[in-house]
Amino acid sequence: MHSGAARRPDTETLLHRLRRAPTRQLLQLVDENGRDFTLRELRQALLNPYIDGEVLQVLGGHRKLMATREAKSAVARHRRTPEPVAMRLIPHLFWRDLTEITLDLRIRAPVRRVAERYLVQRLQRLAEGEKVNLARRSVDAVAVRLLSEGQPRVVDAGLENPRLSEKALLDVVTSERASPRLLDRIAHHPRWGSRYEVQAALCQNPKAPYRVIFKHLKRMHPDVLERVVANREHTDFLRRTARELLTDRTQPVAIGLESEDESISP
Repeated sequence: MHSGAARRPDTETLLHRLRRAPTRQLLQLVDENGRDFTLRELRQALLNPYIDGEVLQVLGGHRKLMATREAKSAVARHRRTPEPVAMRLIPHLFWRDLTEITLDLRIRAPVRRVAERYLVQRLQRLAEGEKVNLARRSVDAVAVRLLSEGQPRVVDAGLENPRLSEKALLDVVTSERASPRLLDRIAHHPRWGSRYEVQAALCQNPKAPYRVIFKHLKRMHPDVLERVVANREHTDFLRRTARELLTDRTQPVAIGLESEDESISP
């Protein structure tokens, strides 16, 4: 005699089927048993290569299953999770989970951007050690915020971040929020301090240490020198030096005129 309800498979059988079942069978397993899943069973379903957005939507809709942060993170971080499901879960994640989402290029770009926004909002609540760890590997938008805070250990970690782009660093150097100490640290960094674009940005920022600007001024193109001359926030001496360099660069040079005159004289 049948009770009318599907009999739940034993745990090991269920785990095996969750990992290997085709999409339709997987959906049926999740429909029938999902509300009683543990994190172990959820993870097996997420490892199934045939899982699709419909199955993930059902999993993400089980309130009991989604009660833990680990379950929310696992579903939100899956590359096939529908955007509305992932975005509903993201506000409940820890900063480490948000970081992993921002770094995973397999996840849809809108989901990564939302995770990035929430991560930036959480930065003020992080301890210095957590910021150091985050600065070492974060995406540009997060790295810029961390660098701009100017904490020495965080800045040093951020400047070593292999994901940090020159464009993002230039946003830091040209920012009105940049402190002289931060600019000095950037100027003396082995990776960044030798780049012309970084040096040019430092020369144009009046907050950069005087010795840093003066050191690089002779190498600057005329357009940079013109900006230094025009910026009244720079010291008179720096502006005068830039003007003299600019004059030297723009003066016409007469080559060989004297020898030519001598050659035609009687």
